[in-house]
Amino acid sequence: MFADYSAENFFALSKEKLDECLVELGKHFRKQYNKKAEAEIILIGGASVLINYDFRNASTDADALIQADASMKESINHVRDKFDLPHGWLNEDFRNTKSYTPKLRSVAVYYRTFSNVLKVMTIKDEYLIAMKAMSGRRYKFDLSDIVGILWEHSKNDEPITRQMVDNAIALLYGEQEIPVASKKLLDNIFSNGNYEGIYNEVRAQEQQTKEQLLEFVEKYPDTVTEDNTDEILDAIMRKLE
Repeated sequence: MFADYSAENFFALSKEKLDECLVELGKHFRKQYNKKAEAEIILIGGASVLINYDFRNASTDADALIQADASMKESINHVRDKFDLPHGWLNEDFRNTKSYTPKLRSVAVYYRTFSNVLKVMTIKDEYLIAMKAMSGRRYKFDLSDIVGILWEHSKNDEPITRQMVDNAIALLYGEQEIPVASKKLLDNIFSNGNYEGIYNEVRAQEQQTKEQLLEFVEKYPDTVTEDNTDEILDAIMRKLE
């Protein structure tokens, strides 16, 4: 089954809610496993967008790299139960996706330490763009997040160049090719420069694509996987032409 499309996964995790969850996670971990226990979490994906940027106000979960004693799972479940969150609100599922690379640890930046035991890092800027580009899912926020990050940096007079993005992709993924949709988007952004217009257009396309994929999943349950999504979306688009 394609987990992204089960109804229980649709909930809004805002930056404020994420911080509240991390505060509770640190408190519970310290209380249960003494103040000498230490843990590190590197937030990536939508959670990292929430922490570092203002153009998005919610995420459906918090993807992370977790370095801690196995008992951290109990603290994660405690937070889930306390705030009535779905299973997997904080997870490492992205380790099984093509956007994962062990080199992420080398580009992570510090965010906050909770209860003196839980150190939280994030991925941001061109490295987060590189991750989003390698994932390149047309039915989620990957492509619009790329535009949003570039747009926000431009507004803050801290532009990210195409060379910076290309260098980040090469550092994290070597010679591995990013999806065609990601490459086309990057080409369009850096040649056009109309961040706001492209962002609105891409968000509308993502919403439409998500709705089409949901209809397909309802009609053909248990057929969509991470590996065949692009093929199915291409087939859907051909029928609509």
